[in-house]
Amino acid sequence: MFPADNAWNTPIDNAGLRAGSAQTIAEIQAIGGHFVHPDFGENPTYGIPFVVVPPTQPLVPVVYTDAGDESDPGPFPIPLDAPVESGSDRHVLVLQQGTCRLYELYAAARTGGGWSAYSGAMFDLGSNALRPLGWTSADAAGLAILPGLVRYDEVASGAINHAIRVTFVSTQRAYILPATHVASSDTNIDLPPMGLRLRLMAGFDISGFTGQARVIATAFKKYGLIVADNGSNWFFSGAPDPGWNDSDLNQLKAIPGTAFEVVDTGPTLP
Repeated sequence: MFPADNAWNTPIDNAGLRAGSAQTIAEIQAIGGHFVHPDFGENPTYGIPFVVVPPTQPLVPVVYTDAGDESDPGPFPIPLDAPVESGSDRHVLVLQQGTCRLYELYAAARTGGGWSAYSGAMFDLGSNALRPLGWTSADAAGLAILPGLVRYDEVASGAINHAIRVTFVSTQRAYILPATHVASSDTNIDLPPMGLRLRLMAGFDISGFTGQARVIATAFKKYGLIVADNGSNWFFSGAPDPGWNDSDLNQLKAIPGTAFEVVDTGPTLP
């Protein structure tokens, strides 16, 4: 998803450290939630689901309840029975074949012959174009969600070749491109801004990890994490799938936040 040189698809294993990396990690750890945590697994209600639709999928109206001025107008090719994320965020993600376009909604609900949502966005997966600066998407950072999810098919193939979506309890009132939106009023420069990129330190030993955990931990080192929303500390996102093995995934809960470092991918805005 997205061109090869897109931020989601760019390795950061050789990127330079960001100034204040240690202070940011310390600030995150001081808040609580000290270890990484897969926000998906064997329980089918965990994770952010998505659906793939054909080019002929009928368009339906989308009505925005809040951030309509920062959302892409419908209609969208979203099936009326599209899966909705469990919990309060209620994301709906639809990938359309042929057009290579991604449609995402936040706080979505079926409304008559269409959908209502707090906010929504369309992404052309063949382009590196960003959201307008200051605009949200279906994610607080203004980013696409699906490209940052851990998917079973890629883990089963043996490699994740993109960065992974992660959340933190407290974030800074700033963003780093490709993020375009803030989700906090806190100006503490030690807090992570939206779009911040983190990687698992090269020296952290993952040789003892097996199965699905080994593949994901390897991606933590090569592609790292991108801060996309406020949420539980170090919770990283994946799509539901019956192939997940909790015994494998639970190995990752032994990785402390102190094993990560912040890399420099650009200045904070605004």
